[in-house]
Amino acid sequence: MIDLTDVILNDGKTAEYEFHMALPVLSYRFGDFKIIDSTAGVLEAQNSGEQKLILTGEIELTVEFPCARCLESVSRRLRVQPELELDLKEKNDYIDGYYLDVDQVIHDEALLVWPERVLCRSDCKGLCARCGQNLNLGSCSCAGEPSDPRMAKILDIFSNYKEV
Repeated sequence: MIDLTDVILNDGKTAEYEFHMALPVLSYRFGDFKIIDSTAGVLEAQNSGEQKLILTGEIELTVEFPCARCLESVSRRLRVQPELELDLKEKNDYIDGYYLDVDQVIHDEALLVWPERVLCRSDCKGLCARCGQNLNLGSCSCAGEPSDPRMAKILDIFSNYKEV
């Protein structure tokens, strides 16, 4: 939490704050993602008058993701740069009295820079659809077999038209 008392009570006032993330994970509807590391963040709060605050800042987080193909852990760096205008006359999730919940701001703003898909490497082979073997570590005994016997004939058709 950052105490914004001085900024909130003085129109035109601007202040800069350094902060550190206290959250161990970022939680979204598709899971919890561990924050491995973070830089010291900087946040600037400006009272633009009429009970409005402009917040800008920056922090870099290293987050652990599962590879989209093989599910191995992959760490990626996210650069979060919040730019918000908060109306203090309206209820918001970030300000409680004169205190700003900076972790909640960064948590929500991280979604805007969230990677669509994370791969451990560009040529990741993924998992066998039948047995779950990580194909990056080696092939499995069922690699050539269709997982559904009804698909065998269709796979035969495709294999006859493979380009060499």
